[in-house]
Amino acid sequence: MADVKTTPHEGDVPAFLDGIEDPQRQADAKAAHDLISQATGASPKMWGASIVGFGDYHYSYDSGREGDTFVVGFSPRKASLTLYLMDGVEKYGNLLDRLGKHSTGKACLYITQMSDIDPDVLQEMVTRSYAYTTGSRAAGGKPE
Repeated sequence: MADVKTTPHEGDVPAFLDGIEDPQRQADAKAAHDLISQATGASPKMWGASIVGFGDYHYSYDSGREGDTFVVGFSPRKASLTLYLMDGVEKYGNLLDRLGKHSTGKACLYITQMSDIDPDVLQEMVTRSYAYTTGSRAAGGKPE
């Protein structure tokens, strides 16, 4: 089995965000940080060299593979701000329709600029995803 490359470490999240060279990407990353912090209530930590993750999630597959990851996270990639929702994005079709300019992968949401999307819709997605993945229904964890 391959080793998991994205693991938590003691990196300094504010220093990471401050170190993003592109001013627009830095502003978007800080906005994502604030939005996800508010939506989840979880403290951020670095996962690998470039992912900011919120919450802890233990997964296990039928194959026997298991591990730990974050519940919701983001990374300020060169081409876009990538948000990771561990419960996947396809179940949020109604919200995605209202989100604004974006593209998706299985568990990834790609946003070129935060100004292209509706932050209230993104916050709703993050809140529901976090609650659903952690099993908390108090925050409205049922997908739309």
